[in-house]
Amino acid sequence: MFETLSHLALQQYWWALVSVLGGALVFLLFVQGGQSLIYTIGKVDSTRTMVVNTLGRKWEFTFTTLVTFGGAFFASFPLFYSTSFGGAYWLWMLILSTFILQAVAYEYRKKPKNVFGTRTFDWFLFLNGFIGTVSLGVAVGTLFTGGNFIHDQMNFTLWANSYHGLEAFANPTNLALGLAVFFLARMVALLYFLKTISDTEIIMRSKKHMWINAPLFLVFFLAFLGLAFLSEGFAYDPATGVVFMEKYKYLNNFIEMPIIGILFVLGVLFVLLGIYRTLFCFEKCSDRTIWPVGIGVFVVVTTLLMSLGYNNTVFYPSIANIQDGLTIENASSSKFTLTVMSYVSLLVPFVAAYIIHAWRAINNKKITKEEMDDKSDSHIY
Repeated sequence: MFETLSHLALQQYWWALVSVLGGALVFLLFVQGGQSLIYTIGKVDSTRTMVVNTLGRKWEFTFTTLVTFGGAFFASFPLFYSTSFGGAYWLWMLILSTFILQAVAYEYRKKPKNVFGTRTFDWFLFLNGFIGTVSLGVAVGTLFTGGNFIHDQMNFTLWANSYHGLEAFANPTNLALGLAVFFLARMVALLYFLKTISDTEIIMRSKKHMWINAPLFLVFFLAFLGLAFLSEGFAYDPATGVVFMEKYKYLNNFIEMPIIGILFVLGVLFVLLGIYRTLFCFEKCSDRTIWPVGIGVFVVVTTLLMSLGYNNTVFYPSIANIQDGLTIENASSSKFTLTVMSYVSLLVPFVAAYIIHAWRAINNKKITKEEMDDKSDSHIY
């Protein structure tokens, strides 16, 4: 089946899969967003324990999706992986170190004889929630704005400055996306608290902070769209591979690929619908609004990433040497490798079905103070 496809068709197929994993990852970052709200929503130890435990039941989903996303990117587009991780390594080390802190925190937060104290591990969770989300958003932003890399004749990566990725924080477009991801993660986390926790104080505080985080997300997301869509983008000639600048390239992609453009708009509308229902339909439907928002986030991020790989777009531009920019055609694995991997990808629906089943089983009832006070439960974080 897959062996009958052209190399370009396989490259497009794998870019779509990577985009889907990216959409799922950004939705699941609500765990990180919630970690940045532990002391904002939980004012006493009992409520903080409830917040941490409802997040703790999902943190491995986010971690696993991050690893899967990175693995799929590495296998299908290895030149991007080696260029980004090999050149912008300080940015990626910053991201990965915060996720290590997260894993350590959940493992040891409530361990007996914890010499560091619970608050230390809560700070680890906060650092992952703040630095991890902003840094990931900044890293994704470089797919629009580019990195300072140069390739030699053997495709070895040279970085044009000594910051190795940290300079991406100085770009307004990258920073706007990073802050948009941060406030989005916090917003979805608040919706998740409404869905999974049975506590009046937490519910009221979650609604209050939705009024803060939802507008901030919209401000930074619209700022990112304005900066990205109204600027020049990186395109290439498919016949020669020559990279050139095109006015309004990223906006044009949604116009010239109407299906992706329509899905993007629908995703935005779903997010706005969920926000509206949370803020103005609180008593009746606020504990269900995570689903329209979640679906909207997944669709918006997936279509944004898809637009970067299709329509002759450079998905990782080089601002040090424009002709070294990466496309799905020059950065992918061989046709044979992509073909073999494509057969393995047929297992994805079964994995997704298992994740959905596990998700529903874990959240079959809301967390209560009584459950957290049960000393016989050894699985409390």
